[in-house]
Amino acid sequence: MKASNELRVLLKSIDHKGYPAYKDTAGEWRFSNYILSIDHVQGDPFASPSSLHVQLPCQVAGLPEEYYKEDCSRIALQDFLVRQLSRQFEQYNFKAKGSGKSGLLSISRCGQEVLPRSACEITRGTLIVRFYVGFPAFGRTINAGELEKILFEFLPRCVENSLFYKNLDQRKLERAIFLAEDQAELRKLLKKEGLAAFVANGAVLPRKSGVSELPLAECVPFVSPASMERTLVLPHRGEVKGMGIPRGVTLIVGGGYHGKSTLLEAIQSGVYNHIEGDGRELVITDDTAVKLRAEDGRSIRNVNISLFINDLPDKKDTTVFTTADASGSTSQAAGVVESIEAGSGLFLIDEDTSATNFMVRDEFMQQVIVREKEPITPYIERVRDLYEKAGISTIMVAGSSGAFFHIADHILLMDCYRAEEITERVKELCKERTDFQLRAHAFAVPEFQRVLPAYKRAEGGRHSGRGGRGGDKPSRHEHMKVKASGLESFSLDKEIINIRYLEQLTDSEQTMALAYFLRYALEQIQDGRRTVQETVHLIMDTFDKKGWDAFAGSYVPCGLALPRVQEVFACLNRFRG
Repeated sequence: MKASNELRVLLKSIDHKGYPAYKDTAGEWRFSNYILSIDHVQGDPFASPSSLHVQLPCQVAGLPEEYYKEDCSRIALQDFLVRQLSRQFEQYNFKAKGSGKSGLLSISRCGQEVLPRSACEITRGTLIVRFYVGFPAFGRTINAGELEKILFEFLPRCVENSLFYKNLDQRKLERAIFLAEDQAELRKLLKKEGLAAFVANGAVLPRKSGVSELPLAECVPFVSPASMERTLVLPHRGEVKGMGIPRGVTLIVGGGYHGKSTLLEAIQSGVYNHIEGDGRELVITDDTAVKLRAEDGRSIRNVNISLFINDLPDKKDTTVFTTADASGSTSQAAGVVESIEAGSGLFLIDEDTSATNFMVRDEFMQQVIVREKEPITPYIERVRDLYEKAGISTIMVAGSSGAFFHIADHILLMDCYRAEEITERVKELCKERTDFQLRAHAFAVPEFQRVLPAYKRAEGGRHSGRGGRGGDKPSRHEHMKVKASGLESFSLDKEIINIRYLEQLTDSEQTMALAYFLRYALEQIQDGRRTVQETVHLIMDTFDKKGWDAFAGSYVPCGLALPRVQEVFACLNRFRG
């Protein structure tokens, strides 16, 4: 490791040389309070910016040890520091001049959710913060004086003001830590109290717009129906009142534009913690919950969908169902089974995004199309057994069929964004109508021994597909190229994986992390013998033990955020291979 003064001398020596001479700056440089690592230098000023990171002991930064001892508070602290450094960078961004991306200073732009990110990690008492810098140039000639300004003036100020405890808004940081600890306690109480979700009184559920996750300024705050109100005690906030949705089958009904989908969307987002001021800080959901929907055209491989679909006209075996172009009903059936495989304990369904023939068949249709001619067993006939025999709850928005009233444990009416429980009233009406089937026979949770074939790259690729058990691991330079496209998709080499219908992904950095995880699975794990479950569990165990280093290659970039295990399963299931 060299001293920072040597970096200053080096910059003067390469000033006005060709841009590739910047490569000489790569390595570790000791500054007074931290170590600066230049991990990757961009090829020219118009390319993706250079990757850097700083590291220093948490004791040097003065961060209280109790803030990073537990996972929940450590993740909140990391998130807080990223947001602080982002604000600092905004003050200096592009103040160093030049062509292309010269003078760029950037780090992860955090949304409303609190996620573990590669941008900031605290491990074994060391704080590591990763970010990007656009190395300045005149055309394609080095402008070392401007980079010296960034590394020796701008960056030290940003680090001092955003990473050192003495310069932080300590009260605001304490509130962020306390909120995270309250949210962690709420998640424990969900399990203890037998709840699928909790929505605090006063929560702000609507969002500012379809393209903004900020809370809507003027809206009706959520208030629990009296019959479902629960009081939970949190370590910092004390008593908190709100609606506890018990495990089982819960139906959300009401007229159009009265808040049904808004409530469900808040619940599906409750698998993550949210920052103070979001409005959904105390909307907490079983963190294994999966939003199910129809996905016409997706690929399905070797999934046992016989719980829902049997006796197809072409005699296709639905116990190992495979298709490159699924229908709405087969895709949703596969989604249910794959989510069971992924360990979900709660299904979230909006009738508007579901395949109608998968969800329900009314009594008239049952009379016209006899059961022997209908290969689909609708979800309504399986939902009770899913809960009673497999322990999987359902929260569903419904509006087109009264049949769902018969199978619900709790029924919520949304009226002008106000919630009312109408279970008893509706159950009285249900006694008058008992003329159609509500439960199918022969329920059994499928066994999950699906094995995906070993992956081999297309001809011309450098990776042979050997990996995992006894295979040769590819060297770092042989990694498949990855590219993410927001929340829509990502690519491995030339293959595109479509994830636009994974509605609980909330950050494009999770998309990039999924690409890294899938690449790791294909190169290092998938050998044609391991099951899907084994593969995903190995990925997550590797992350728990080794962090981002295991997946990133020669250096860990800023710009990765941890997805849930359910999305890792979903990603693997959508890879066409």
